[in-house]
Amino acid sequence: MDKCVYVLGGYQTDFSRNWSKENKHILALMREAYEGSIAVTSVESSDIKAAFIGNFAAELYCNQGQLGAFFLEFDSHFTGIPTARFEAACASSSIAIMSAIAYVNAGIHDLIAVMGVEQMKTVDAKVGGEYLGTAAWYEREAKGVEFPFPKLFSKLGEEYDKRYGLDQKYLAAIAAKNYHNAQKNPNAQTRNWYMDFGHACNESEYNPVIGGMIKVSDCSQVTDGAVCIYIASEKYAKEYCSKRGISFDTFPRISGWGHTTAPMMFQAKMIEKQEFVLPMTRKAITDAYKGAGIKDCWDLDAIETHDCFTTTEYMAIDHFGLTPPGESWKALEEGIVNIGGKLPINPSGGLIGVGHPVGATGVRQVLDAYKQVSGKAGEYQVEGAQRVATLNIGGTATTNVCFVISSKQ
Repeated sequence: MDKCVYVLGGYQTDFSRNWSKENKHILALMREAYEGSIAVTSVESSDIKAAFIGNFAAELYCNQGQLGAFFLEFDSHFTGIPTARFEAACASSSIAIMSAIAYVNAGIHDLIAVMGVEQMKTVDAKVGGEYLGTAAWYEREAKGVEFPFPKLFSKLGEEYDKRYGLDQKYLAAIAAKNYHNAQKNPNAQTRNWYMDFGHACNESEYNPVIGGMIKVSDCSQVTDGAVCIYIASEKYAKEYCSKRGISFDTFPRISGWGHTTAPMMFQAKMIEKQEFVLPMTRKAITDAYKGAGIKDCWDLDAIETHDCFTTTEYMAIDHFGLTPPGESWKALEEGIVNIGGKLPINPSGGLIGVGHPVGATGVRQVLDAYKQVSGKAGEYQVEGAQRVATLNIGGTATTNVCFVISSKQ
């Protein structure tokens, strides 16, 4: 593993907003995220030497590509800097972070802005579901299927049920937990919504089944949002800390990472003879552990994971190693994953609670991990958090990226 890089913090827009109803272009989301990040971090714009943008499908949702060039609209210092847009479905901005890490570790630049952005409320749910289907193998898995992704991720739960048994009340417990956590997050889309365990358990007019074992309560949200963070070299981070009287020894860093790709077809990912249902997702996690020099999940203080559906968080529990394969339900029964438990998962509210602007989710997770390890998470702070992992998956766990963010040596 290369040397670690540093996270200087950043800014998240309010994920409850509908920017189309405000008659605002995707550039407006990006601008607010950038200006907010400068205000929060006090980074000098002249120090930013590159900007990497994570985005899934602006060409579809907004009829706009070439998003990297929009960064030049924010400050005259940016004329001529290298920019790029990265796409890996829901893991787009994690790939932007991976690229920033590579640039920093190669000595090319000392400070890179990484932004994730998606404006999804430009179309109705049916059209949006069609757009999201392109993150799967569209012709084989999504074409002609209404809301294909809930149906595809139902198959993940069905595979667990076939191998180990799965009581759907545990999926409801995940939904209820994440809605509850989101009530403490001032940027969460659902912070003023109501969903408890009883509602999540039951099919109703307001909680219909969308596909297989997936009800509305099991789904992440359709969201507009942008997040901007800064990735820095050790040299720049030391100077940054020195100027501000901050302890460099406990300054947040990305100490480990893992990045894997699985076959495009969802069924091809779930290999029956493998111990874990999604072996490439597991490998991304263990690669991150190895890079960070930690032996297992119990060296972590919290996890921000990709709960695009409750089935993916159920998968993450055993893939991170909280339980043996197939026994994720035990961590839910014992309250291990709750705030105040041994290893909280999604204290922010996750994608179900916070929202899921597809291209922004990976950066949002890293920003929330940064907040946790620097004691800035407010009401959803995990007491004493010093090491937090994130898991961001793109498509049907085709792209898998895991980061470990730490404030301890």
